[in-house]
Amino acid sequence: MGLSVLLISVCASALLGASVTVRDVQGVDRSPLQPKEKASVLFFVTSDCPISNSYAPEIQRICSEYSPRGVACNLIYVDPDLTPADVRKHTAEFGYKGMPAILDSAQQLVRAAGATTTPEAALIGRSGQVLYRGRIDNLYAALGKRRPAATEKDLRKALDETLAGRPVSTPKTKAIGCYIPPAGAK
Repeated sequence: MGLSVLLISVCASALLGASVTVRDVQGVDRSPLQPKEKASVLFFVTSDCPISNSYAPEIQRICSEYSPRGVACNLIYVDPDLTPADVRKHTAEFGYKGMPAILDSAQQLVRAAGATTTPEAALIGRSGQVLYRGRIDNLYAALGKRRPAATEKDLRKALDETLAGRPVSTPKTKAIGCYIPPAGAK
């Protein structure tokens, strides 16, 4: 067995065995790495990243279109300095409705999914594996370089492939945005 296959097997086994339960900001226990639906999308965001905030409408469109098709959406706030009140205020300001907002202060979900940037999406399959991780789309070519419109909709493509029972053709892309601040860095 090659080293890369062994590492993938070890990582997949660790994730499949992961039983991460976190409480959302409304006090409800959630297990987004173990979706009851066909799949779960974790949107890693923070309240002070302009690129992350600019994606609020697209995140909401994706969730409203894919939730009826059996996809659960979760907002994962990654900034360890935020409070649940900060998260509730941010979700209200940006019109997020109908999806749990989870404050991942200890960054358990960040580590499990391998997220490094906001906004970044992780698509989790029924058995807990990360099927896709990366950008939502290619609206940003680089920091400070926004296209007039996205030409590649990576997350939607991954969702469509997953819901059609096909493997995700591009399981990883590079997200453009703000780096996730490490927990306990201050």
